Amino acid sequence: MAKRHPALIPLSHDHHHGLALALRCRKHALGQLNPGDPAAMEACAAQASRFFSENLQAHFEAEETVLFPLMAAHEESRELVARLQGDHRKFREMVARSGDAAGRRKFLFDFGDLLEQHIRSEERHLFAAFELHIPEADAARAGLEIKRVLERDQPSGSDAKPDAP
Repeated sequence: MAKRHPALIPLSHDHHHGLALALRCRKHALGQLNPGDPAAMEACAAQASRFFSENLQAHFEAEETVLFPLMAAHEESRELVARLQGDHRKFREMVARSGDAAGRRKFLFDFGDLLEQHIRSEERHLFAAFELHIPEADAARAGLEIKRVLERDQPSGSDAKPDAP
């Protein structure tokens, strides 16, 4: 795997944790982890919601205020940026409805599926375009801004990263 630009490393680090959670969510939804245990499924849904509030909200803010505007300035990235912004809206809508016990299995599967697809699109396409098109000085400034947003929104005394599956 190619080395990621330093400006993007904090986002890639979040992606690692997100992929582990995505897998766990889908396995719970499919009954591959703790089958028939509604408490385990409820705990996984709570973990997904907590990950959203403690990690993804700041992650999305960093992307929406720093990375996406920078990338949308490049015509070839505009469609991808628009799709990724749409994913952010879908996540917000999903999490707002995540407390519904009757729809918990669907929430877990859909959340995990969208999370993996979203992360893969960013890592494979958006980040690759960033590394190709963004001049080093702009990339360095973006990295400082991304770090500032993520650190400002980090919950105090909490790592907030999910355990590995």
